[in-house]
Amino acid sequence: MRRPRNLSKEERAMWDHVARKADPLHPKRPDPAPEPVAKPAPKPAKDTAHPARKIEDFTLGMKAEVARPNDILPPLRDRLRAAPVRMDAKNFMRMKSGKLKPEARLDLHGMYRDEAYPELIAFILNAQAADKRLVLVITGKGRAGDDWVGGRGILRRQVPQWLQLPPLGSAVLEVRPAHLKHGGDGAYYVYLRRRK
Repeated sequence: MRRPRNLSKEERAMWDHVARKADPLHPKRPDPAPEPVAKPAPKPAKDTAHPARKIEDFTLGMKAEVARPNDILPPLRDRLRAAPVRMDAKNFMRMKSGKLKPEARLDLHGMYRDEAYPELIAFILNAQAADKRLVLVITGKGRAGDDWVGGRGILRRQVPQWLQLPPLGSAVLEVRPAHLKHGGDGAYYVYLRRRK
């Protein structure tokens, strides 16, 4: 093993001269400031509207299937079922119970979002032009890894939104989850307005 060589006086003087003129790659950092002492969080005001509701935070490793109490909106199927009825009450009850037969159907199974959207527009507008009133749009329930927001079925969540926006919003009177015999949660009844 080789022993380290000591610098001579001349070599040491030359090294010191060069070192004084050079800029350091890593200048000395100031000592870190002491961390502030955390104040205890103030107690939240009591929620008189929902006194028994306890909101639990999401924790690492929590599964998406677990009910998430921090969601602002209820699940889509619950919102659709709770929406006010805008069509004839008798036909609505027949549709809801699966007794009103859809006049046409569109199956979006296996399509990507950018494929399904134009198909849906063409289908709904053509069905309205043909004076059809009740059509069935099948989205499927989706696979478990379809979308990170909410878990399953990106088309199942997107189709009701698309049906409310232009150019379809003016053609659609009612959107409801289909009866089990017509596809259940994997399909929607779309009740169309009459053409003017």
